[in-house]
Amino acid sequence: MKNEMLAMILAGGRGTRLLDLTNKVAKPAVYYGGKYRIVDFPLSNAANSGIDVIGVLTQYESIQLNAYVSQGSRWGLEGRGKGVFVLPPREKDNTTFGVYKGTADAIYQNIDFMDMYEPEYVLILSGDHIYKMNYAKMLAFHKEQNADVTIAGLEVTYEEAKRFGIMNTDANDRIVEFEEKPAHPKNNLASMGIYIFTYKALKKALNLDANDEKSAHDFGKNIIPYMLNNNKKLMAYRFKGYWKDVGTIDSLWEANMDLLDSDNGLNLSDETWKIYTEDAPATPQVIGPKAKIKRSYINQGCVIDGTVENSVLFTDCKISKGAKIIDSVLMPKVVVEEGAVVKNCIVAEGLVIPKDAEIGDRSEIRLIARKGQVEKND
Repeated sequence: MKNEMLAMILAGGRGTRLLDLTNKVAKPAVYYGGKYRIVDFPLSNAANSGIDVIGVLTQYESIQLNAYVSQGSRWGLEGRGKGVFVLPPREKDNTTFGVYKGTADAIYQNIDFMDMYEPEYVLILSGDHIYKMNYAKMLAFHKEQNADVTIAGLEVTYEEAKRFGIMNTDANDRIVEFEEKPAHPKNNLASMGIYIFTYKALKKALNLDANDEKSAHDFGKNIIPYMLNNNKKLMAYRFKGYWKDVGTIDSLWEANMDLLDSDNGLNLSDETWKIYTEDAPATPQVIGPKAKIKRSYINQGCVIDGTVENSVLFTDCKISKGAKIIDSVLMPKVVVEEGAVVKNCIVAEGLVIPKDAEIGDRSEIRLIARKGQVEKND
Protein backbone atom coordinates (compact mmCIF):
# COMPACT_ATOMS: atom_id res chain seq x y z
CA MET A 1 0.00 0.00 0.00
CA LYS A 2 3.06 2.26 -0.15
CA ASN A 3 2.38 5.62 -1.83
CA GLU A 4 4.86 8.34 -2.70
CA MET A 5 2.40 11.07 -1.67
CA LEU A 6 -1.12 11.09 -0.33
CA ALA A 7 -3.42 14.09 0.17
CA MET A 8 -5.29 15.18 3.29
CA ILE A 9 -8.06 17.74 2.78
CA LEU A 10 -9.12 19.80 5.81
CA ALA A 11 -12.88 20.11 5.30
CA GLY A 12 -14.30 20.59 8.78
CA GLY A 13 -14.75 24.35 8.92
CA ARG A 14 -18.03 26.01 9.89
CA GLY A 15 -17.91 28.81 7.32
CA THR A 16 -19.83 31.16 9.62
CA ARG A 17 -19.27 34.18 7.35
CA LEU A 18 -21.38 32.44 4.70
CA LEU A 19 -24.31 32.89 7.05
CA ASP A 20 -27.40 30.76 6.35
CA LEU A 21 -25.69 28.84 3.54
CA THR A 22 -23.72 26.87 6.13
CA ASN A 23 -26.35 26.42 8.84
CA LYS A 24 -26.89 22.80 7.82
CA VAL A 25 -24.01 22.07 5.45
CA ALA A 26 -20.23 22.31 5.75
CA LYS A 27 -18.56 25.11 3.80
CA PRO A 28 -16.73 22.77 1.34
CA ALA A 29 -20.12 21.40 0.22
CA VAL A 30 -21.49 24.86 -0.69
CA TYR A 31 -22.46 25.26 -4.35
CA TYR A 32 -20.32 27.20 -6.82
CA GLY A 33 -20.15 27.88 -10.55
CA GLY A 34 -23.48 26.60 -11.84
CA LYS A 35 -22.86 22.90 -11.18
CA TYR A 36 -19.99 22.43 -8.73
CA ARG A 37 -19.34 22.33 -5.00
CA ILE A 38 -16.28 24.04 -3.54
CA VAL A 39 -14.66 20.74 -2.49
CA ASP A 40 -14.66 19.58 -6.14
CA PHE A 41 -11.59 21.76 -6.74
CA PRO A 42 -9.03 20.25 -4.34
CA LEU A 43 -10.39 16.77 -5.08
CA SER A 44 -10.12 17.25 -8.85
CA ASN A 45 -6.70 18.89 -8.57
CA ALA A 46 -5.45 15.93 -6.56
CA ALA A 47 -6.91 13.36 -8.97
CA ASN A 48 -5.54 15.22 -12.00
CA SER A 49 -2.12 15.38 -10.30
CA GLY A 50 -1.99 11.59 -10.07
CA ILE A 51 -2.72 11.31 -6.34
CA ASP A 52 -4.64 8.09 -5.71
CA VAL A 53 -5.32 8.28 -1.96
CA ILE A 54 -7.16 11.26 -0.49
CA GLY A 55 -8.35 11.63 3.08
CA VAL A 56 -11.11 14.19 3.68
CA LEU A 57 -11.24 15.34 7.29
CA THR A 58 -14.79 16.42 8.10
CA GLN A 59 -16.43 17.68 11.27
CA TYR A 60 -19.07 20.43 11.23
CA GLU A 61 -22.49 19.49 9.70
CA SER A 62 -20.77 16.75 7.77
CA ILE A 63 -23.60 14.40 6.75
CA GLN A 64 -24.13 15.86 3.27
CA LEU A 65 -20.40 16.39 2.69
CA ASN A 66 -19.55 12.85 3.83
CA ALA A 67 -22.10 11.35 1.45
CA TYR A 68 -20.85 13.49 -1.41
CA VAL A 69 -17.09 12.91 -1.17
CA SER A 70 -17.45 9.19 -0.45
CA GLN A 71 -18.43 8.68 -4.10
CA GLY A 72 -14.83 8.45 -5.28
CA SER A 73 -15.84 7.41 -8.78
CA ARG A 74 -16.64 11.07 -9.55
CA TRP A 75 -12.91 11.78 -9.50
CA GLY A 76 -11.80 8.43 -10.96
CA LEU A 77 -10.69 7.25 -7.52
CA GLU A 78 -12.27 3.86 -7.06
CA GLY A 79 -10.43 0.59 -7.16
CA ARG A 80 -7.71 -1.39 -5.45
CA GLY A 81 -5.22 0.76 -3.58
CA LYS A 82 -6.90 4.09 -4.19
CA GLY A 83 -9.93 6.08 -3.07
CA VAL A 84 -11.41 9.07 -1.26
CA PHE A 85 -11.72 8.32 2.46
CA VAL A 86 -13.95 10.28 4.86
CA LEU A 87 -12.15 10.87 8.17
CA PRO A 88 -14.40 12.36 10.88
CA PRO A 89 -13.27 12.63 14.54
CA ARG A 90 -13.53 9.28 16.29
CA GLU A 91 -13.21 7.64 19.68
CA LYS A 92 -9.79 6.09 20.28
CA ASP A 93 -8.18 4.22 23.16
CA ASN A 94 -11.35 4.33 25.26
CA THR A 95 -11.18 8.12 25.42
CA THR A 96 -14.21 10.40 25.31
CA PHE A 97 -15.46 11.18 21.81
CA GLY A 98 -13.95 14.52 20.85
CA VAL A 99 -13.51 16.93 17.98
CA TYR A 100 -10.58 18.16 15.96
CA LYS A 101 -9.02 20.90 18.09
CA GLY A 102 -7.17 22.55 15.20
CA THR A 103 -5.75 21.90 11.76
CA ALA A 104 -2.64 20.17 13.11
CA ASP A 105 -4.67 18.11 15.60
CA ALA A 106 -6.91 16.91 12.77
CA ILE A 107 -3.91 15.55 10.88
CA TYR A 108 -2.37 14.16 14.08
CA GLN A 109 -5.52 12.18 14.88
CA ASN A 110 -5.17 10.46 11.50
CA ILE A 111 -1.52 9.43 11.66
CA ASP A 112 -2.67 5.80 11.75
CA PHE A 113 -4.50 6.31 8.44
CA MET A 114 -1.42 7.84 6.82
CA ASP A 115 0.85 5.12 8.21
CA MET A 116 -1.16 2.49 6.32
CA TYR A 117 0.13 3.96 3.05
CA GLU A 118 3.73 4.58 4.15
CA PRO A 119 3.98 7.89 2.26
CA GLU A 120 7.25 9.69 1.67
CA TYR A 121 5.35 12.96 1.40
CA VAL A 122 1.98 14.30 2.58
CA LEU A 123 0.04 17.03 0.79
CA ILE A 124 -2.25 19.04 3.09
CA LEU A 125 -5.03 21.09 1.51
CA SER A 126 -7.92 23.30 2.50
CA GLY A 127 -11.34 22.15 1.32
CA ASP A 128 -12.76 25.62 0.68
CA HIS A 129 -10.71 27.38 -2.00
CA ILE A 130 -11.40 27.79 -5.74
CA TYR A 131 -8.33 27.22 -7.95
CA LYS A 132 -6.60 24.80 -10.31
CA MET A 133 -3.10 23.53 -9.49
CA ASN A 134 -0.84 20.69 -10.55
CA TYR A 135 0.45 19.34 -7.23
CA ALA A 136 2.88 17.05 -9.08
CA LYS A 137 4.86 20.13 -10.14
CA MET A 138 4.88 21.37 -6.56
CA LEU A 139 6.16 17.96 -5.40
CA ALA A 140 8.94 18.04 -8.01
CA PHE A 141 10.00 21.46 -6.65
CA HIS A 142 9.88 20.10 -3.08
CA LYS A 143 12.18 17.21 -4.01
CA GLU A 144 14.57 19.37 -6.05
CA GLN A 145 14.99 21.68 -3.05
CA ASN A 146 15.34 18.76 -0.63
CA ALA A 147 12.82 20.61 1.55
CA ASP A 148 11.17 19.49 4.75
CA VAL A 149 8.14 21.67 3.98
CA THR A 150 7.00 23.47 0.84
CA ILE A 151 4.20 26.04 1.12
CA ALA A 152 2.32 27.35 -1.90
CA GLY A 153 2.25 31.12 -1.92
CA LEU A 154 0.38 33.82 -3.79
CA GLU A 155 1.14 37.53 -3.96
CA VAL A 156 -1.79 39.57 -2.60
CA THR A 157 -2.26 43.26 -1.86
CA TYR A 158 -0.72 44.54 1.35
CA GLU A 159 -4.17 45.24 2.75
CA GLU A 160 -5.22 41.62 2.07
CA ALA A 161 -1.93 40.36 3.52
CA LYS A 162 -3.19 41.12 7.03
CA ARG A 163 -5.68 38.23 6.68
CA PHE A 164 -3.10 35.56 5.77
CA GLY A 165 -0.01 33.79 6.97
CA ILE A 166 2.82 35.75 5.35
CA MET A 167 6.08 34.14 4.23
CA ASN A 168 9.27 36.21 4.37
CA THR A 169 11.88 34.59 2.13
CA ASP A 170 15.48 34.97 1.02
CA ALA A 171 16.55 35.44 -2.60
CA ASN A 172 16.13 31.69 -3.27
CA ASP A 173 12.58 31.55 -1.83
CA ARG A 174 13.67 29.77 1.32
CA ILE A 175 11.30 30.83 4.10
CA VAL A 176 13.14 32.62 6.90
CA GLU A 177 10.12 33.92 8.81
CA PHE A 178 6.40 33.11 8.93
CA GLU A 179 3.98 35.71 10.32
CA GLU A 180 0.39 34.66 11.01
CA LYS A 181 -2.00 37.53 10.05
CA PRO A 182 0.48 40.36 10.77
CA ALA A 183 -0.86 43.86 11.43
CA HIS A 184 2.08 45.30 9.46
CA PRO A 185 3.19 42.70 6.88
CA LYS A 186 6.79 42.90 5.67
CA ASN A 187 5.84 41.56 2.24
CA ASN A 188 2.81 40.25 0.38
CA LEU A 189 3.60 36.57 -0.27
CA ALA A 190 0.62 34.85 1.38
CA SER A 191 0.31 31.21 2.31
CA MET A 192 -2.46 29.49 0.35
CA GLY A 193 -2.87 26.79 3.00
CA ILE A 194 -1.34 24.21 0.64
CA TYR A 195 1.57 22.31 2.20
CA ILE A 196 3.81 19.44 1.13
CA PHE A 197 5.61 17.85 4.08
CA THR A 198 8.26 15.18 4.08
CA TYR A 199 6.31 12.71 6.17
CA LYS A 200 9.01 11.86 8.72
CA ALA A 201 9.44 15.53 9.61
CA LEU A 202 5.67 16.08 9.76
CA LYS A 203 5.04 13.08 12.00
CA LYS A 204 7.69 14.17 14.50
CA ALA A 205 6.32 17.72 14.64
CA LEU A 206 2.73 16.52 15.10
CA ASN A 207 3.65 14.18 17.95
CA LEU A 208 5.51 16.95 19.78
CA ASP A 209 2.67 19.41 19.22
CA ALA A 210 0.06 16.97 20.52
CA ASN A 211 1.85 16.84 23.88
CA ASP A 212 2.09 20.62 24.22
CA GLU A 213 -0.85 21.78 26.36
CA LYS A 214 -0.22 25.42 25.42
CA SER A 215 -0.43 24.78 21.67
CA ALA A 216 -3.37 25.85 19.50
CA HIS A 217 -2.58 22.74 17.40
CA ASP A 218 -2.56 24.83 14.22
CA PHE A 219 -0.21 24.67 11.24
CA GLY A 220 0.25 28.42 10.84
CA LYS A 221 0.54 29.20 14.56
CA ASN A 222 2.48 26.16 15.77
CA ILE A 223 3.80 23.60 13.28
CA ILE A 224 5.39 26.00 10.78
CA PRO A 225 7.06 28.17 13.49
CA TYR A 226 8.33 25.01 15.24
CA MET A 227 9.99 23.81 12.06
CA LEU A 228 11.55 27.21 11.38
CA ASN A 229 12.89 27.38 14.92
CA ASN A 230 14.43 23.93 14.51
CA ASN A 231 16.32 24.76 11.31
CA LYS A 232 14.14 22.71 9.00
CA LYS A 233 14.21 23.70 5.33
CA LEU A 234 10.98 25.47 4.36
CA MET A 235 10.47 26.64 0.79
CA ALA A 236 7.88 28.90 -0.84
CA TYR A 237 6.35 27.64 -4.09
CA ARG A 238 5.03 30.66 -6.00
CA PHE A 239 1.62 30.22 -7.64
CA LYS A 240 0.61 32.51 -10.52
CA GLY A 241 -2.92 31.36 -11.42
CA TYR A 242 -6.47 32.05 -10.24
CA TRP A 243 -7.14 31.41 -6.54
CA LYS A 244 -10.10 32.51 -4.43
CA ASP A 245 -10.90 32.06 -0.77
CA VAL A 246 -14.71 32.04 -0.84
CA GLY A 247 -15.14 32.70 2.85
CA THR A 248 -17.79 35.44 2.67
CA ILE A 249 -20.99 36.10 0.77
CA ASP A 250 -19.25 38.86 -1.21
CA SER A 251 -16.30 36.64 -2.18
CA LEU A 252 -18.60 33.74 -3.14
CA TRP A 253 -20.60 36.09 -5.38
CA GLU A 254 -17.40 37.55 -6.86
CA ALA A 255 -16.01 34.07 -7.62
CA ASN A 256 -19.20 33.20 -9.51
CA MET A 257 -19.14 36.50 -11.41
CA ASP A 258 -15.48 35.90 -12.34
CA LEU A 259 -16.62 32.94 -14.46
CA LEU A 260 -18.44 35.33 -16.79
CA ASP A 261 -15.13 36.86 -17.92
CA SER A 262 -13.46 34.83 -20.67
CA ASP A 263 -9.97 35.65 -19.35
CA ASN A 264 -10.67 34.86 -15.68
CA GLY A 265 -7.74 32.41 -15.45
CA LEU A 266 -9.82 29.48 -14.19
CA ASN A 267 -11.25 28.14 -17.48
CA LEU A 268 -13.69 25.43 -16.43
CA SER A 269 -13.97 24.36 -20.07
CA ASP A 270 -10.35 23.16 -20.18
CA GLU A 271 -10.43 19.52 -21.31
CA THR A 272 -6.85 18.96 -20.12
CA TRP A 273 -7.63 19.76 -16.47
CA LYS A 274 -11.26 19.01 -15.73
CA ILE A 275 -13.02 19.81 -12.51
CA TYR A 276 -15.15 16.77 -11.78
CA THR A 277 -18.45 16.90 -9.95
CA GLU A 278 -21.79 15.17 -9.47
CA ASP A 279 -23.58 14.46 -12.74
CA ALA A 280 -27.05 15.63 -11.75
CA PRO A 281 -29.91 13.92 -13.62
CA ALA A 282 -31.66 16.83 -15.33
CA THR A 283 -33.48 17.56 -18.56
CA PRO A 284 -31.97 19.82 -21.26
CA GLN A 285 -32.32 23.59 -21.03
CA VAL A 286 -35.50 25.17 -22.33
CA ILE A 287 -35.12 28.72 -23.65
CA GLY A 288 -38.51 30.33 -24.32
CA PRO A 289 -39.31 32.50 -27.38
CA LYS A 290 -39.26 35.75 -25.36
CA ALA A 291 -36.29 34.88 -23.17
CA LYS A 292 -33.36 37.31 -23.05
CA ILE A 293 -29.98 35.98 -21.92
CA LYS A 294 -26.82 38.07 -21.71
CA ARG A 295 -23.37 37.07 -20.41
CA SER A 296 -24.55 34.27 -18.13
CA TYR A 297 -23.84 30.68 -17.03
CA ILE A 298 -26.99 28.56 -17.47
CA ASN A 299 -26.83 24.93 -16.37
CA GLN A 300 -28.89 21.98 -17.57
CA GLY A 301 -32.54 21.63 -16.58
CA CYS A 302 -33.14 25.39 -16.52
CA VAL A 303 -36.31 26.81 -18.08
CA ILE A 304 -35.89 30.46 -19.09
CA ASP A 305 -38.90 32.54 -20.16
CA GLY A 306 -37.71 35.85 -18.68
CA THR A 307 -34.49 37.90 -18.64
CA VAL A 308 -31.13 36.73 -17.30
CA GLU A 309 -28.16 39.14 -17.30
CA ASN A 310 -24.67 38.70 -15.83
CA SER A 311 -25.82 35.79 -13.69
CA VAL A 312 -25.09 32.15 -12.81
CA LEU A 313 -27.98 29.67 -12.71
CA PHE A 314 -27.59 26.18 -11.28
CA THR A 315 -29.47 23.05 -12.28
CA ASP A 316 -33.29 23.12 -12.66
CA CYS A 317 -33.89 26.84 -12.11
CA LYS A 318 -37.13 28.28 -13.53
CA ILE A 319 -37.36 31.91 -14.67
CA SER A 320 -40.96 32.85 -15.54
CA LYS A 321 -42.28 35.38 -18.06
CA GLY A 322 -41.46 38.98 -17.20
CA ALA A 323 -39.02 37.96 -14.44
CA LYS A 324 -35.54 39.51 -14.38
CA ILE A 325 -32.37 38.03 -12.90
CA ILE A 326 -29.53 40.57 -12.86
CA ASP A 327 -26.00 40.16 -11.41
CA SER A 328 -27.13 37.21 -9.29
CA VAL A 329 -26.41 33.59 -8.42
CA LEU A 330 -29.33 31.15 -8.26
CA MET A 331 -28.58 27.79 -6.66
CA PRO A 332 -30.36 24.57 -7.74
CA LYS A 333 -34.15 24.43 -8.14
CA VAL A 334 -34.81 28.14 -7.54
CA VAL A 335 -38.14 29.28 -9.02
CA VAL A 336 -38.66 32.94 -9.94
CA GLU A 337 -42.31 33.66 -10.66
CA GLU A 338 -43.77 36.12 -13.17
CA GLY A 339 -42.72 39.73 -12.88
CA ALA A 340 -40.26 39.18 -10.04
CA VAL A 341 -36.89 41.00 -10.09
CA VAL A 342 -33.69 39.71 -8.44
CA LYS A 343 -30.61 41.97 -8.38
CA ASN A 344 -27.20 41.45 -6.76
CA CYS A 345 -28.27 38.37 -4.81
CA ILE A 346 -27.28 34.82 -4.02
CA VAL A 347 -30.47 32.76 -3.76
CA ALA A 348 -30.22 29.48 -1.86
CA GLU A 349 -31.36 26.10 -3.17
CA GLY A 350 -35.06 25.46 -3.69
CA LEU A 351 -36.44 28.89 -2.83
CA VAL A 352 -39.40 30.42 -4.65
CA ILE A 353 -39.32 34.14 -5.45
CA PRO A 354 -43.03 35.07 -5.61
CA LYS A 355 -44.80 36.94 -8.38
CA ASP A 356 -43.89 40.65 -8.66
CA ALA A 357 -41.42 40.55 -5.74
CA GLU A 358 -38.38 42.83 -5.98
CA ILE A 359 -35.33 41.44 -4.19
CA GLY A 360 -31.97 43.18 -3.78
CA ASP A 361 -30.43 46.39 -5.11
CA ARG A 362 -27.09 47.77 -6.27
CA SER A 363 -25.83 48.78 -2.82
CA GLU A 364 -24.73 45.35 -1.53
CA ILE A 365 -24.64 41.64 -2.26
CA ARG A 366 -27.55 40.00 -0.48
CA LEU A 367 -28.04 36.36 0.51
CA ILE A 368 -31.61 35.09 0.19
CA ALA A 369 -31.70 31.83 2.11
CA ARG A 370 -35.05 31.74 3.92
CA LYS A 371 -38.64 31.96 2.79
CA GLY A 372 -39.35 34.99 4.96
CA GLN A 373 -36.83 37.04 2.97
CA VAL A 374 -38.72 36.80 -0.32
CA GLU A 375 -42.12 38.34 0.30
CA LYS A 376 -43.67 40.57 -2.36
CA ASN A 377 -42.16 44.02 -2.78
CA ASP A 378 -39.39 43.13 -0.33
